Amino acid sequence: MVLTRKHCIPCRGGIPPLTPKEIKPFLKQLKLDWQVINDKKISHLFAFKNFQQAIDFVNMVAKIAEAEGHHPNIHLTGWNKVTIVLFTHKIQGLHENDFIVAAKIDKLVNDHP
Repeated sequence: MVLTRKHCIPCRGGIPPLTPKEIKPFLKQLKLDWQVINDKKISHLFAFKNFQQAIDFVNMVAKIAEAEGHHPNIHLTGWNKVTIVLFTHKIQGLHENDFIVAAKIDKLVNDHP
């Protein structure tokens, strides 16, 4: 099923994080070039025309996160840049939920250039 049509399922821990082999098919479903960090996190840097667009983006990502119950680390890295980092805290690694949220952020960017 397409990631943007899925919803996050609460992770209760006690399961292993995705392996590098399991990560690859999820990455292929993302439109943007998300970077894998130590096989434990995914990250993407977004650049905007100005500060207001960056803040508007942060607020839209917050709505996705709240709706999914899965919250990324959001870093305002300059007046017009936002870095999003996703991983599942309870397993200290990647879970399908991280890719669901990333795909919804991808769609957000695609729908609101």
